[in-house]
Amino acid sequence: MNILEKIFQAGVVGAGGAGFPTHIKLKGVAECLLINAVECEPLLETDKFLIRYKSHEIVETLGIIADQIQAKKVIIGVKKKNTREVQALTKAIETLNSRVELCFLNNFYPAGDEQVLVYELTQRQIPPGGIPKDVGVVVCNVGTVVNIYEALHEKPVTHKFITVLGEVKNPSIIYAPIGTSLDKCIEAAGAATIQDYGIILGGPMMGRMIDKSQLSQEVVTKTTGAMILLPQEHFLFKNKQQDLAQMINRSRSACIQCSFCTDLCPRNLIGHPLRPHRIMRSLSVDKQQHEILKEALLCCECGVCQIYACPMGLSPKSINGEIKNLLRKEGIKYSNSPAQSEVHGVREYRKVPAERLLSRLDLHRYAGKIQEGYACIEAEEVKIPLRQHIGKTAMPIVEVGSVVEAGQLIATVEEKDVGANIHASIQGVIKEVNNEFIWIEAGEKVVMQ
Repeated sequence: MNILEKIFQAGVVGAGGAGFPTHIKLKGVAECLLINAVECEPLLETDKFLIRYKSHEIVETLGIIADQIQAKKVIIGVKKKNTREVQALTKAIETLNSRVELCFLNNFYPAGDEQVLVYELTQRQIPPGGIPKDVGVVVCNVGTVVNIYEALHEKPVTHKFITVLGEVKNPSIIYAPIGTSLDKCIEAAGAATIQDYGIILGGPMMGRMIDKSQLSQEVVTKTTGAMILLPQEHFLFKNKQQDLAQMINRSRSACIQCSFCTDLCPRNLIGHPLRPHRIMRSLSVDKQQHEILKEALLCCECGVCQIYACPMGLSPKSINGEIKNLLRKEGIKYSNSPAQSEVHGVREYRKVPAERLLSRLDLHRYAGKIQEGYACIEAEEVKIPLRQHIGKTAMPIVEVGSVVEAGQLIATVEEKDVGANIHASIQGVIKEVNNEFIWIEAGEKVVMQ
């Protein structure tokens, strides 16, 4: 098998959250291979952990990927404040005599946003609605590169490293089989320290929020990056509890027309025609301007406008998200076009300092608490979703009662399709197969036929 076939067979997808199938991303050629080692969101530690423990594998794999896409330049973008990670990567590059370059970023948010990162490290401006390949760049996440390394050694994606922190006894990096219930991850981190808590899946700025009652229904997937347990009364949860009508009414009554949401918007600062203040104004009047609302399709939902910029506590990010969903249901897309304006000359002075953001989020007390090393979960059962990626849902190829080994293929897509294969993350017996997941129950007495 060639490299792309191995990546496809192993079920590798973007581990940073998007879940785009990697065998599709790496088709064709690109001038530059850019690795996102920035760890964009506050508090998260997974990528930094992978860099410290697997720097040799990361650098080795980058050379193989670069040859595959014929990249002339290979760059790892990392924050210069992360000295241990910089040292680990530098040592690996020197040991392997690699052509990989290290490029350093200051500690601002969202430094790890794909389009911001490409501009920071290459000075290339991705067009509005475009992707990095439009400017000759392929971007991969650190976790994705580690999974590619495993795939090249015939190991499919069956486990995930995730950060578990906040109101837990032992904030930790957890190594969990895919399909493990998230309440098992909390147990592995020593259990919750409070009774009434909510959970953010991902980072505090862009993560998905669930309450305690939903916990047993949620599982680890290929794109799970973190779990943050916070008191249920934390303002991040209260901010999430508004519906669209409430958000619009608050905007009508409280928006002071300051335009700070646009002034600090990271996408606007790199020249994209995204103006959150215009969208908010349009929704506040009866005669809405459709072309202005379409600008919401350019929003990456980083949350700077909502959490950091707005002095009135309004919700531009959430409103943009709702508008995007409505426009997509109508089949409306933002037409890919050349950038309509230059990068703002004051951009350097409008970057959001990550430390200041952490204070604004009232999360400083949880920073720097992650223990060294990691904790492994041995799951007694897993419910493995058939769609953990962008594209087609994988089709099951196992039946109830079948005995499977860890790493065995249990659901497939065709290689030409956008999608990803799914593998058993534990040895056991298939208990249920439906359109959404495959349930495997482990057992010490399982005998392989």
